[in-house]
Amino acid sequence: DLEEFEKKIAKYTNSRFAVGVANATDGLQMALMAGSDHKEGEIIISSHTMVATASAIHFSGFKPVPVEAGNDLSIDPVSLEMAINENTVGIMPTQLNGRTCDMDKINEIAGANSLEIFEDAAQALGSQYKGKFAGTFGKASAISLYPAKILGCFGDGGIVLTQDQEIYNKLLLLRDHGRDSETGDVVSWGMNSRLDNLQAGILNFFFESYDSVIERRRELASMYEEGLKDLEELVLPAPPNDGDHFDVFQNYEIRAQKRDELKSYLSDAGIGTLIQWSGKAIHQFSNLGLDYELPFTDRLFEDILMLPMNYFLKDQEIDYIVNAVKSFYSHPK
Repeated sequence: DLEEFEKKIAKYTNSRFAVGVANATDGLQMALMAGSDHKEGEIIISSHTMVATASAIHFSGFKPVPVEAGNDLSIDPVSLEMAINENTVGIMPTQLNGRTCDMDKINEIAGANSLEIFEDAAQALGSQYKGKFAGTFGKASAISLYPAKILGCFGDGGIVLTQDQEIYNKLLLLRDHGRDSETGDVVSWGMNSRLDNLQAGILNFFFESYDSVIERRRELASMYEEGLKDLEELVLPAPPNDGDHFDVFQNYEIRAQKRDELKSYLSDAGIGTLIQWSGKAIHQFSNLGLDYELPFTDRLFEDILMLPMNYFLKDQEIDYIVNAVKSFYSHPK
């Protein structure tokens, strides 16, 4: 089941190799351990990402450096370029909310500064930029298969993508205590981070309907766009048909004036919403020692809110949510 799943994901994403692992956080760490030519240095990330992005970098021996998110909530190329110094060795863009970053610009910056790219594609299986899949732009990437993801198993899970044979061989050792699968000999230090065969079987089943699930999520996003686009109090994510991007809408994250009041109002109407990362960006976790001045991201985290996004939602439920949001801004408390 695991081998079948790995082959399916590799084929789906046009990757040469896919390696199932216990979770995407481990996957990011192992990608760095297997793929980086460096043993230390700084790796730049967006501050609008899960702490897992930073922790994978930290436990690989590198220093995560958070920079501003941009208007599209992805890593801001200007802030990224300004953060590069003699200690910078890599960039780890987060393909956030099921949208792939402007990878042309990131590749250009990386190439001009001889930096490695590793992708946090945890939320982005199936997302594309200019026809190329998230997770296939750098040396390696990790995708999450946690139950809250579009393709999720019945527990933790992840998969690492790479085009590089050497990285692939190292990943196979790293995920299984450094053991050679053919001889059983331990040939290197490794971790215990295998994707369970049972979970792979579940994923194989769910993957059969993955394209239709994505299609439905894009339909729901179009309904939100049509219903909310005229509200000046909101900044919506890009619509599904957005030029070079094919978004899968892992989340539908808006920016909203009077965000906290709106959240409370929707809750009273029976509508659940979420604020990503418990409402804090990476640079705001003071105990991690990543105390950077990122004023634009600070403002973002006063406004961001995720509306319901799940392919089980019915059209009339989206209409109900849209009307509730409109009602709040027509008669704000």
